[in-house]
Amino acid sequence: MTTDTLAAPASKRSALWAYPFRPFFIAVGLYAILAVGGWLGVLLLGWPLNGKFLNMQWHSHEMLFGFVPAAIAGFLLTAMCNWTRSAPLAGAKLQALFGLWLAGRAAMWLAGTLPHWLILVIDCAFLFAVAVYAGRVIVGSGNYRNLPLVAVVTTMALANLLFHAGWWNNDFALVRRVELGMVMLIVLLMVIIGGRITPAFTRNWLMRSGRAPVTVKTRPVVETLSVSATALLVLTMLAGAPAPINGAVAAVAGVANAVRVIGWRGWQTHSDALVWILHAAYAWIPLGLLLLAANQLFGKPLSTVWLHALGPGAMAVLIVAVMTRVTVGHTGRELKLASGGIGIYALIMAAAVVRLVTALGWLPWRGGLLLSSAAWFAAFALFLIVYTPILIAPRADGRPG
Repeated sequence: MTTDTLAAPASKRSALWAYPFRPFFIAVGLYAILAVGGWLGVLLLGWPLNGKFLNMQWHSHEMLFGFVPAAIAGFLLTAMCNWTRSAPLAGAKLQALFGLWLAGRAAMWLAGTLPHWLILVIDCAFLFAVAVYAGRVIVGSGNYRNLPLVAVVTTMALANLLFHAGWWNNDFALVRRVELGMVMLIVLLMVIIGGRITPAFTRNWLMRSGRAPVTVKTRPVVETLSVSATALLVLTMLAGAPAPINGAVAAVAGVANAVRVIGWRGWQTHSDALVWILHAAYAWIPLGLLLLAANQLFGKPLSTVWLHALGPGAMAVLIVAVMTRVTVGHTGRELKLASGGIGIYALIMAAAVVRLVTALGWLPWRGGLLLSSAAWFAAFALFLIVYTPILIAPRADGRPG
């Protein structure tokens, strides 16, 4: 991603609503704290936020269909301006889309008081709106290379419908299948986008540093297998395939993605945190996939470990990595980590590691959960403290956007 963008004059609207990444990245930081805090309240204090949802259903829904989609919208709707050379969604239209996301979150927090049909309509509108808007812009520009991303977001929107259908009919097996399928859809999106930006940014950094970018290896066979095996795993998980099939596909996807990230040689970028964090985030993906393979092939002892490797690990770390980079890159600032950024990375990685260790049973469940949550809260609070002033301010170079 570059800082070259097309935008309407900044004088026509406040900086906050000049580009999708601005309000959505702030929302990601705030909702990361609010959603996990709410879940702890439901889990430990008995707060009545979840209505007819089971505790874990409410938590998983708000992380998978609330927290992550805000980050997806912020990144995708910003990046596609570069891909298509189109003006960004801004002003009142951006406010309307953001309002859909916010309404969905409010509906889920009021799940105990609203009729389910209304929750369904409000909550499902956002992802469909993102898919339709992104699809229209990408097709209109002839940028068909990025249509698979629209297909993934559309499938996510359909998955949300299935989640609500399962809840409505007390079909908890369907709800669980959708949850696991949605995890894999997000992983697929990370494999596609992470596989595009991480080696590209690594090569760019090596060139700026006067070093040979050819050391970053992207092998066509490995690239294809990484994406296709992960996509197949989405289908098998959504379809509720037998465990041995899921395990075999996850093993192939895990090995392929491990070979992929090793080939990018992220250790060369140890002096630039904005680059190496992308490698660190991506490395959680093969770890999670291989843990999933072990779970499916060998059973219960690893039943939730893989979820925490892919959730607090891959998803959260990659979201933080992308937000910290896009925020400076698209506001006309020098492409370097803001002061305090290392603390954000250390805290979010700590939250992921502690949650994984707790899931393995190496820490007491309650203590590990609280320790991981404390690191999580601190990571996103620090992100908001450091990056909100940048996100609400005009571009440093005086350009629009």
